[in-house]
Amino acid sequence: MNILVINAGSSSIKYQLIDMNTELPLASGLVERIGLEEGVVKHKTFVNGEENKITESFPIPDHAVGLKRVAELLTDEKVGVISDPSEIKAVGHRLVHGGESFTDTVVITDEVKAKVKELFPLAPLHNPANLVGVEVAEKVFPNATQVGVFDTAFHQTIPEKAFRYALPQKFYNEMRIRKYGFHGTSHKFISEKAIEYLGNKDAKVITIHLGNGASMAAVKGGVCVDTTMGMGPLGGLIMGTRSGDIDPAIIFYLTQQKGFTADEVADLLNKESGMKGLTGFTDMRDVEGNFVNGDPVAVLAINMYVYRIKQYIGSYAAAMNGVDAIVFTAGVGENKTPVRRMVCEDMTYLGIEWDAEKDKIRDKDVNEINTDGAKTKVLIIPTNEELEIAKQSMELIK
Repeated sequence: MNILVINAGSSSIKYQLIDMNTELPLASGLVERIGLEEGVVKHKTFVNGEENKITESFPIPDHAVGLKRVAELLTDEKVGVISDPSEIKAVGHRLVHGGESFTDTVVITDEVKAKVKELFPLAPLHNPANLVGVEVAEKVFPNATQVGVFDTAFHQTIPEKAFRYALPQKFYNEMRIRKYGFHGTSHKFISEKAIEYLGNKDAKVITIHLGNGASMAAVKGGVCVDTTMGMGPLGGLIMGTRSGDIDPAIIFYLTQQKGFTADEVADLLNKESGMKGLTGFTDMRDVEGNFVNGDPVAVLAINMYVYRIKQYIGSYAAAMNGVDAIVFTAGVGENKTPVRRMVCEDMTYLGIEWDAEKDKIRDKDVNEINTDGAKTKVLIIPTNEELEIAKQSMELIK
């Protein structure tokens, strides 16, 4: 069974075609600069262990043109990996915000699309683009079942004491203002891998997803009990361009005393803060390079970044009354970085002890990097959100 996974952004389409018999990709790629003068398609195929790359530049006025070209490449006589689009049994869509309406993966119907539209105000940058991806895929792959996998669904098990804010009741009852959480597909995938590795279905796991966007989750017995992002993806950890947690009084000060508009504050906190605001760089590799060279700006920024992660580890250990493993994933979490060492330093009270030699090895799906005999496991597990979306899609249509 072949399943195509699509993550549609406002000007891009990220995709991966997965053979579910092997759970390996047949092809993957990115359509970007949609709607601009010159678009780009970057397409990769994986055949007999060989990776082949194709890059094309041409006007891509809308998502329909981009996805149609993807279908052509997938079935091309020379570079195609399938003979006909009908060989794709399902298209799994990443949908960012499901609100309280979607607690699980769903087959996309007209009713589902209408509900996703209702949720546009909760994710104005993501849900509209996600829905465009669905509507285009329905036309390009009419024989495939369209499946929606929501970023927020995994976090819908969080108890009310953790997801509610201390605002007047009507703000929740009438406006559904609450914590929703994001990166749920990643947290679900790596927590399940960790629980399987630990051999304990009741394990208490803290998952740490560190990419340009970053979040953590507390997972007890496979069930999410808390997460760092809130109603939107701005809260929690320090990120590439997002501030993470701040005192709300800062917003009042900027708008009431310094003349900032609400839009300017939104841009500041979402696009100009985090590592970009602290250092001028959004890529952690640049920040870490300066950190290693002793640049005081980078040293402070990395220490702030790590301190916030450690705060949440302590908070989630308290929420679960213990922790059996912490798990690092995503770009910063998986790759060469001083962050893991620094997070694990001075955490022996929680049984967390880092092993430098083990951290150099990446030869398994789950890599254990704690010292021998450490009470708490420290794991690196590469995330695979596309495979998780494909697996959930397959389970739904079997």
